[in-house]
Amino acid sequence: MKTERRSVLKKLFASAVGVTGLGAVANAKVLNSTPEKVAGNIVEYQGKKLFSNHVIHNGLVYIAGKGAHTDPFDIKSHTEIVLKELEKELIKAGSSMQKVLKVTVYLNDIADYKGMNEVYMGRFGDKPPVRSTIAVAKGGVPGDSLVEMDAIAYI
Repeated sequence: MKTERRSVLKKLFASAVGVTGLGAVANAKVLNSTPEKVAGNIVEYQGKKLFSNHVIHNGLVYIAGKGAHTDPFDIKSHTEIVLKELEKELIKAGSSMQKVLKVTVYLNDIADYKGMNEVYMGRFGDKPPVRSTIAVAKGGVPGDSLVEMDAIAYI
């Protein structure tokens, strides 16, 4: 009787593992069948490809860091410029601000956190993305921007 029960349990366990294994294989095939990454708006430097402003892969769009490299040099103006540039790039990639899942904010000075937040609030719809905010180390955000943001969104 013990042997029969073990045999039944083994078969049941093997069946469950088999089904789970098949599900994992099916999912892997779906992921692997998606096209290669698609790079958009490639930036060149000295005649060589430097980086893409966005990349699309597996239904997600990754937006390169956007900064504000103009006057006036105040955090609210720079945040406004950065958010508009981020939105333009999302639209070029076939996405939108409402589809953003993750934003990383790089501040030249952590003292600008409040001012950046005042402009940032409400820009991503009723379901805002997760966000990390980082005060950059000595040297600041590249290109004299007071703030830079990158994002991940779905298409």
